[in-house]
Amino acid sequence: MTMHLSPARPEARPMDIGVARPDRKQLADELSVGLADAYVLYGLTQHVHWNATGPMFYSLHRLTETQYEDQAEAIDALAERIRAIGFAAPGGIHEMIAMTRFKEIPRANSAGDMMRLLIHGNETCARNFRAAVGQAESCDDVMTADLLTRRIGRHEENVWMLRALLS
Repeated sequence: MTMHLSPARPEARPMDIGVARPDRKQLADELSVGLADAYVLYGLTQHVHWNATGPMFYSLHRLTETQYEDQAEAIDALAERIRAIGFAAPGGIHEMIAMTRFKEIPRANSAGDMMRLLIHGNETCARNFRAAVGQAESCDDVMTADLLTRRIGRHEENVWMLRALLS
């Protein structure tokens, strides 16, 4: 069997990955909101990294550095997954702010308040990604479900580490 590739632009050919376009669009929309949430949490984690002071400074500084580096990779993976299923990923801080489910972020001045802020943010991302896993599974998108499941584990681990440091 000879396979002929069309010289047409890639966008001109419909994707055939075993997930229907309407399902992929709905999932891409959910992933885009999750990406916005992750982007905001990334920014908050860097804020804590830069601004924490007090006796927990060094531990919190090192922990948040590890967390925001992991979050940067996750943001990239989420955006690339949106592209892989056939849609444009959101971009720019204004679009992320408009899309995020984090609408009110309290000011955190003390290291304890900062850790509680990150605990809440990581719990929120884990909860929201868990709902998105169900959506990915319902349309047989196992790659997206796997990506999100791994992210849930990282957010849960972040919560555990932050709670242990806070206690």
